[in-house]
Amino acid sequence: MNYRWALALREPAPTQAMAAELGISPLLAQCLFNRGFRDAKSAQVFLDPRLKRLSDPFLQAGMGAAADRLYAALSRGERVLVFGDYDVDGVTSTVILLEVFKALGIQAVHYLPNRREDGYGLSQEAVSRCLEKQPVKLLLAVDCGSTATATIQWLVDKGVDVIVLDHHQISVPPPPALALVNPMVGRSDWEDPDGPAVESPCSAGLAFKLAHALMKRGREMGLVAAQSFELKSLLDLVALGTIADLVPLTGENRIFASAGMRCLNTTLRPGLKALKEVAQIDGDIGVHGVGFQLAPRLNAAGRLGDAGAALRLLMCSEAGEASKLVALLDSSNRERQEIERVITSEAVRTVESKFNSETDYAIVEGHDHWHIGVVGIVAARVMRQFYRPTIILGGESGEWRGSGRSIQGFDLAAALGTCGDVLLRHGGHAMAAGLSIRSDRVDELRARLNAFARKSIAPELLRPQLEMDAEVSLAEMSVERMEELRALEPVGHGNPGVRFVVRGIRCQRPPVKLGKEKQHLKLWVTDGAETRETLWWNVGDARVPEGLFDLAFVPEMNEFNGRRTVNLKLLVWQPTGTAFNA
Repeated sequence: MNYRWALALREPAPTQAMAAELGISPLLAQCLFNRGFRDAKSAQVFLDPRLKRLSDPFLQAGMGAAADRLYAALSRGERVLVFGDYDVDGVTSTVILLEVFKALGIQAVHYLPNRREDGYGLSQEAVSRCLEKQPVKLLLAVDCGSTATATIQWLVDKGVDVIVLDHHQISVPPPPALALVNPMVGRSDWEDPDGPAVESPCSAGLAFKLAHALMKRGREMGLVAAQSFELKSLLDLVALGTIADLVPLTGENRIFASAGMRCLNTTLRPGLKALKEVAQIDGDIGVHGVGFQLAPRLNAAGRLGDAGAALRLLMCSEAGEASKLVALLDSSNRERQEIERVITSEAVRTVESKFNSETDYAIVEGHDHWHIGVVGIVAARVMRQFYRPTIILGGESGEWRGSGRSIQGFDLAAALGTCGDVLLRHGGHAMAAGLSIRSDRVDELRARLNAFARKSIAPELLRPQLEMDAEVSLAEMSVERMEELRALEPVGHGNPGVRFVVRGIRCQRPPVKLGKEKQHLKLWVTDGAETRETLWWNVGDARVPEGLFDLAFVPEMNEFNGRRTVNLKLLVWQPTGTAFNA
């Protein structure tokens, strides 16, 4: 990948002042400064992600109306239909709500749409089928519904009240829900000068805030169930949804992820324990383990059809049942991986056959045999390879469904909004979106999206930027410094792990190939005073460093035979003297 190297501007005065006030190293202060924390107060809030810093849930627009209507359902003995979504965020949100409703005595049933039969979002077809089996007067749409204006109007006309609990982009006009609980509505009301910066939570985070609102209101009403319910018991699910849905791990999301990871590591849920076991996770799990080992298995069932197995796994109370369900999900995940591998290969070949890096600012490809359950993953892989906003489509009977992934600086959901007359349905957010389209209009969508992208994306943004926190010496990469930098965790989307650059180093000895296919490389790099082992994963046919070079890397702690050392993970290198920030 041809990266644009971007070394953060060194700010010695404010970072040294921050370091002195907080009692931290200038390097950690620089990393905090790079992440937008320009004073000791905001940095301290970030470094201390405690639950007590969560904002009052009733500050969110629509939350009061949602709580009132749910308690009205309780007093009237009405059933609530929780209409979820088939991804991890939708499933965890649904489980959170069902557990809370059960604790409060609110009667509830649930429905998770089938990706093939019901399509994307709160479709009228899915809702109609659902209401035939489970007629209700109150429907709570979670992780969907923010653009389902026609469906919600149809429900209202049938006398069904609708609560939408969602974090995706809202249609214009907004849906006529009784309560639209979406962080894009009334965001300024969330601001707390003494709390963390506001970031849009995923639906699992919103479900937790609704649970908090219901318990808070219930305690004011003197409900025993509300007084005895332990909200912390939900945080393992919140962490799953937050990390899997790739919302920024800053602000309140950082609190959800941090507290939720601790709960996830000590969870008593048989389903999660079985899931960690099949993923061969020993000890504490991190963000990477959730995102790449737990979440894909939970997502697999929904991608290939019915997400019900994932929901049952999270809700089951018996270890035997959990073992059977997790085996099913693991099998589905292996099937998903093979389907994804085949379609990714086909999609990449299709793009390569006609891609023009000068004129193609967006990629739109589809085929009627491409499985709609994996098009999002394929879109992400194609986007990373060609670094263009990418939409991959599949389907049958003339109507294709697709998923898109974007590059930094291009709002994909807004771009699809400009093509609304070409589409049957669409929704999502800046970096990911879903849509439905007739197959005979795909060429038109490709042309329209490319025209919009050419006007919106500066040519230099079509090369990914590799942002580095600071220039360091090898001696600075000590065990003690690594321990201190752990204060930035949990790292992930929106709060990246540290990346550094060291200049003017060389290889101390010839590299050694590693791996079954000799696809990895171990190097020993030195600046003359210090030497560090460096691993370069999946080298391929890339050129090996020669002479003096600059190295962009991630430091990693290594423990062997009771001895801890710091190794480097090579990201990219360039000959010393090559310009940065270019």
